[in-house]
Amino acid sequence: MRVVLSGGGTGGHIYPALAVASRCAAEFPESEFLYIGGQRGLESTLVPKAGIPFEAIDITGFRRKLSFENMKTVIRFLKGVSRSKQLLREFKPDVVIGTGGYVCGPVVYAAAKLGIPSVIHEQNAVPGLTNRFLSKYVSTVAVSFEGSEQAFPGAKHVIYTGNPRATTVFEADKNKGFASLGLPQGSSIVLVVGGSRGAKAINRAMVEMAPFVRNLGHLSFVYVTGDTYYEATLREIQTQTGGVPKNLMVKPYVHDMPEVLAATSLIVNRAGASFLAEMTSLGIPSILIPSPNVTNNHQEKNARTMEKAGAARVILEPDLNGQRLFSAIKDIMLDPSLHASMSESSRKLGKPESAGLIVEEMRRISAGSRK
Repeated sequence: MRVVLSGGGTGGHIYPALAVASRCAAEFPESEFLYIGGQRGLESTLVPKAGIPFEAIDITGFRRKLSFENMKTVIRFLKGVSRSKQLLREFKPDVVIGTGGYVCGPVVYAAAKLGIPSVIHEQNAVPGLTNRFLSKYVSTVAVSFEGSEQAFPGAKHVIYTGNPRATTVFEADKNKGFASLGLPQGSSIVLVVGGSRGAKAINRAMVEMAPFVRNLGHLSFVYVTGDTYYEATLREIQTQTGGVPKNLMVKPYVHDMPEVLAATSLIVNRAGASFLAEMTSLGIPSILIPSPNVTNNHQEKNARTMEKAGAARVILEPDLNGQRLFSAIKDIMLDPSLHASMSESSRKLGKPESAGLIVEEMRRISAGSRK
């Protein structure tokens, strides 16, 4: 298959697209790919590192309030459609897939107008503006959460696939995760991470919690601050504790996250859809701190879905502090039956075959267009 991928802004949109590309290449070794992303997003660095040809368009998202900047966005969108059409005509894809972010708007819309089969993947329980717009034009909408199909009443075809990032993590080697952290195999790891760029509120809570981690010496805490926050946060922890506790590892970023996740016993994180898919594919219990700074408060809705299923505890950001976070970790990690129950609930929500389901749908619609 010849496939154009689009998705950008954050790792939560990019990694699912790369997971689809990986599965597609495994099933169809002759596949060729082109990734169309934004000039400013993480995709401009992550995609070339993955060895996939990359083309950039200039596009920004709409602001919620009326402003002159929105007029500029409309102009950029129209130019983006024109540029996308040019790239699509040159590459001649069998199918186009968009995995979220406003860059998908002009790319997938251009594909629909050219009659190219297309798929959009909605990662969150509540769809974003771009995917709601595109759902009326694409061949198929794929959703991550069972039951969210109804959010796309105008779509031609909607399927529940889960999030393709789950497939990547499900296949990861936990022994490599232990080795990359320098920990003995079988260590009980509590992973604390605020997303690919870090989260100020989680960092603040971890600074407050750092003096307590010595009380759980049998656990290994791995704390990922995000590159921007690393040096200042590490200094604060050293000040609070008089030296970083032996069972606390502070890192700016984890490059081999799938392997580390495979070795993890409990995760503290935001409630971005890709991370939830990764956790559930492995059956990892979680403490979720949804970001309040997202469209339609979709992270809290994601988190409540996990909580309702018994797979997670939810702490809202206004209620977050070091003592409360430590208590939640202690409750789960010192109660084997609770940990096992949450793990099983998490695993039941997992969809490790997700990438394969999406690739099969791509194959189906591309084959149908050639009849």
